[in-house]
Formats: sequence, C-alpha cells, structure tokens
Amino acid sequence: MSNVEWGIYSLCDHLIDPVTGGEVTQGERLRGVARQASLAEQAGFHSFGVGEHHFSDYILPAPLLLLSYAASLTSTIRLGTSVTLLANQDPVRTAEELAVLDVLTDGRAEATFARGVSRSTAQAFGFSDFDEVRPRFEEHLRLVLRLLTEEKVTWSGEHRSPLDNIRLQPRPLQSPAETIWVGGGLSHVSADLAAELGLPLLLPSLFKWPVDYLEIVQRYRDQAAKAGNAARVGFPTYLHVARTSQEARARFQPRFEHYVSFAKSSRSGFGRPMDFDSLLTGPVVCGSPAEVTERIADINNMLNLDRQLFLVDAGGLPEDEVADVIDLMGTDVLPALS
Repeated sequence: MSNVEWGIYSLCDHLIDPVTGGEVTQGERLRGVARQASLAEQAGFHSFGVGEHHFSDYILPAPLLLLSYAASLTSTIRLGTSVTLLANQDPVRTAEELAVLDVLTDGRAEATFARGVSRSTAQAFGFSDFDEVRPRFEEHLRLVLRLLTEEKVTWSGEHRSPLDNIRLQPRPLQSPAETIWVGGGLSHVSADLAAELGLPLLLPSLFKWPVDYLEIVQRYRDQAAKAGNAARVGFPTYLHVARTSQEARARFQPRFEHYVSFAKSSRSGFGRPMDFDSLLTGPVVCGSPAEVTERIADINNMLNLDRQLFLVDAGGLPEDEVADVIDLMGTDVLPALS
C-alpha cells in the first residue's frame, strides 16, 4: 500500500468530554484542530482536512479560514476541506479563496466539494426548494473548474449572474485535478459527475460499512474509464490507537458512543447497527498498533483506495490524547503500512 495517501481530518465537533466532564472553549477547540495539522505533518501524514457545517455543535462553518491558520503552522502537508458545501457558496468567491490558499501554501491547497444533504441548512442559505441544490452544485463546480484553469472566463448559467471576461487573481499553482475532490457516494449522480470531470471521489463520513460503497466505487471507476479519465478514491475512517487494545477501547468507547449519540441524526448508518461493537466491524477502527494496521489494510484492500483519512478527535477527546493517537500512528502504524 505504498501508494496510498494517509490523512488526518476533523469535523470540529465541540462536545463535553464524557469521561472527565471537561469542556474547552470554542476558540480552544478550533485552535486545537488547527494544531492537528502540524502534528500530522510531523508524523508523516500526507494531508489534513476539515469539514464544513452550519448551525450545530459542529462549529466550523468556514473551513478555508481555519486552513489558512493551519498553513502558518505547517510547511509540507496538504491542507484541504472535507467538505465544502459548494451549492451554498458563490463559486467565484470560492475559487478566489481557494486560489489564495494555494498561493499562500506554495501549492498545498485542496477542496472537496459536495452538494450537502441538510434541508435546514439549504433553507437557511436561501433554497426554497431542496431539489435546487443538486443542479446548483453541478453548475457551481463546473464554473469553479473554468475559473481555476482558463485565463479569462465568459459564462452564463441558471443560478447566478453572468460573467464577462473575468480573470481569477491570484492564479492558482495547481491544476483542478490536483486540488479538487468531489464528495459523494450515496447516489450515482455525484460519482458520475466526478468520473466525467476527471476528479477524484471522496466517500462520505457516515456510519456505513466500507462494503456498502463497493457498488458506487466500481461504478465511478467504470465511468471514469469510459470517459478516458483517471479514477482516485478516498475513504474516511473513525480511528483510535493506543499501546494495547484494552487501553484503546477504554479511552475511545465512551467518547465515541457520546459522539454517535450526538451525530446519528445527521450521519445515520442506513439500517446498519449503531452499537460500538458492531461499528468496530465497519467504519470504526480501534485497537493496538498491530490491530489498527490490519484493519486499515483490510479496508484498503476491499476498496482499493488511493487515500484514507482518519478522524481521531471525535466525542470530546482531549487534545493531548488526540496528539498521542497521531504520534502513535506516525511511529508504529504508517511505517507498517508502507
């Protein structure tokens, strides 16, 4: 698996630690997430990402702002969104902000664009009809690609005012194929769009089992091959590692059960069981370095992944324990996977 890219990501949940009762401020939480980028870089990870949410205890609505802060703490790791809800954004402004981050980081910026599945969020951003979200997402994505690649863009569409001879400044250092991922995996539509555009596909961070994505991943690869495009697939995994399996479970189970209770309304298992022992056979990896290495390898072999991301800070886990996980991944797990 030497060609697999390993990454750390956070969804920035802001929860009380159910073990200690400790609670950090929102600022402390966001700064702690940014510091994960530096820890991940030191541990040898390829990428670091943060997700976008609104109006909830996922407290990061503007991931590019946090990534700009993380850029000042790092020098080599790639920094990306996972995800940006592109239908809610002005595509011109989004392209500009992504280009600024790319230039500031000497070509380390990434973004995963997705349509989003929250009707209440869409309504808050002005959608009276949720069916608008998908066509708006596709139109915005195609326009962002043009803005990042063409010297000057003249354009008209259905969902924003036309553009006349617009030149994006600053000019990004990377091509869209290096910078942009499409987030999807619950339907064929986003996967087919990613295949058509020659963009990599990042599967969603839900409580589904890896095997549940086999059909959509195969379809994406088949459609990309028909279009003459390369296919790359990424998958997010909830993870905790400690020196022994007993220590890992003792530290992680109460935190992750706390997180599941908070998140299950928006990240359901789609009919899968949601108890901790069942989740350990699916989207959750927890154990000693040897156990974690084996599970990661099994998931990669099943999905033939190009990138695997690990969420290690869910459920109020203290920052020092998050740092321990990232460090142990770097010293014991990633070398065993290379």
